[in-house]
Amino acid sequence: MKNIGVLFIASLVLLGVLAWQLLSSTAPQPAAGPAPAPGDAPVASSGNPLTAFVAASNRAVFEALRKDYEAAYNTPIEVQYGPSQTLLSSIEVSGSGDLYLPADDSYLDIAAGKGLIKERLPLATMQAVAVVAKGNPKKVQSLADLEREDVKLVQADPDAAAIGKQTREMLQAANKWDSLKARTTAFKTTVNDVANDVKIGSADVGIIYDAVAATYPDLEIVRIPELQPVTANVAVAVTASTKQPTRALHLARYLAAVDKGLVKYREFGFTPVQGDVWAETPDVLVYAGSMLRPAVEETFKEFETREGVKVTRVYNGCGILVAQMKAGQQPDAYFACDSEFMNEVQDLFQPRADVSQNELVIIVPKGNKHNIATLKDLSKPGLRVGVGHEKQCAMGWLTQRTLVEGGVKDEVMSNVTVQTPTGDMLVNQIKTGSLDAAVAYISNAAGSGDTLDAIRIQGLQCAIAVQPLAVAKSTKHPQLMERLAERLKSAESKSQFLSFGFSWKSDAPVFGGALPTDAGKAADSKPAEDK
Repeated sequence: MKNIGVLFIASLVLLGVLAWQLLSSTAPQPAAGPAPAPGDAPVASSGNPLTAFVAASNRAVFEALRKDYEAAYNTPIEVQYGPSQTLLSSIEVSGSGDLYLPADDSYLDIAAGKGLIKERLPLATMQAVAVVAKGNPKKVQSLADLEREDVKLVQADPDAAAIGKQTREMLQAANKWDSLKARTTAFKTTVNDVANDVKIGSADVGIIYDAVAATYPDLEIVRIPELQPVTANVAVAVTASTKQPTRALHLARYLAAVDKGLVKYREFGFTPVQGDVWAETPDVLVYAGSMLRPAVEETFKEFETREGVKVTRVYNGCGILVAQMKAGQQPDAYFACDSEFMNEVQDLFQPRADVSQNELVIIVPKGNKHNIATLKDLSKPGLRVGVGHEKQCAMGWLTQRTLVEGGVKDEVMSNVTVQTPTGDMLVNQIKTGSLDAAVAYISNAAGSGDTLDAIRIQGLQCAIAVQPLAVAKSTKHPQLMERLAERLKSAESKSQFLSFGFSWKSDAPVFGGALPTDAGKAADSKPAEDK
């Protein structure tokens, strides 16, 4: 009986466990959140450390930021400190590393010339000063005092450290370097070595950056008038050899953020530049004319992937976009179809850059059965003609001006059956047989050479539209937007534009040149009877 009782109790326990498991498996579960977008995942998810080559002048501030970043993102950062030139040589020889942070961006210019870096992000500036022991016992006040026989001067090596190189260049230009060099007791490897020599009394005075001097409370700064022009522009760059560019850019953006890294830079005696507001995954808004979409869309996607950011694109007729901006909407950048539509809102933006140009053409079905050769031919009786809407897009405004300049506006407009906000709409209506001809951009017909012909509008310079790009004054991400603008102006972007029938503004052909004749593009077309 005793055994039976034990078995009975055990059975009850087992039934209870099974019931609990059943209830647990059928109870409502919290809904899974959406999969993280690119760039939302923790930057340390790969487990690999980031490697930074950092100038000795930035050591104190970088160590503070390194500690904060590692704690916030669980990302180990391996750092090599040293003279800027030595670090540059290490990157070149080893082909390794993720970030390069020299004391002055002149080293980034050298690195860029050698193809060693990609993106660069400005951080701060430093000013060259003399440092002496507290109380300035040698009463150093001027460059002449540095050359006195009773003053022991130390400097950083001009061939290795930024401060040494900049001092030499400035004084050579003033014919004052040779005498100061002769009075220099020693040239040290780094700016910190110079400061330490003065601190321990091995030297009376040294030339260093004010930001470095701020980390030595036992030293006193003396601002020498002749050294005032010596200013270092501090910036960090992503190396071309990095295997983890998105994570490297995440750290670089953290360093350059006005409410993250630049706070520390100010605390450590630097003068910060204008930085971006920090965001784990920035989301920026770009307005762009519809006709630009095929030429820029791939660039936007590549930029998002590499930077780990979100670029929200709004494509529309520029008249519509301008109206939205005048009504108070604020994009971070605007890429206009024509300069006139940038002029209307230029006060909202930084200075523009003219990137590309596009040409108005007459687009007809393949074969050009109506023998259209000029704008005047669009007034032939019975033709169904489409144009852009004058108030909604740059193409429509430009078309009206071209018709006026050509002296055919009234007769051509009498045949217009549709006015649209984009050229793509006109092309689609030609393809479906709803239109016999349309005035649109050559880029609108790109990729449709098998079904459409494009006829150049001869002799009217006004048929050319220039596409300007500008970053908004109000953007919270000025550095990010400048990098996007540079990407849109790059050689890779140029290839995209050319492939869609645009010409590049910096090397645009002389007006009247041939239209694209690639198999995949709309070709220069003559009337059927002339072929």
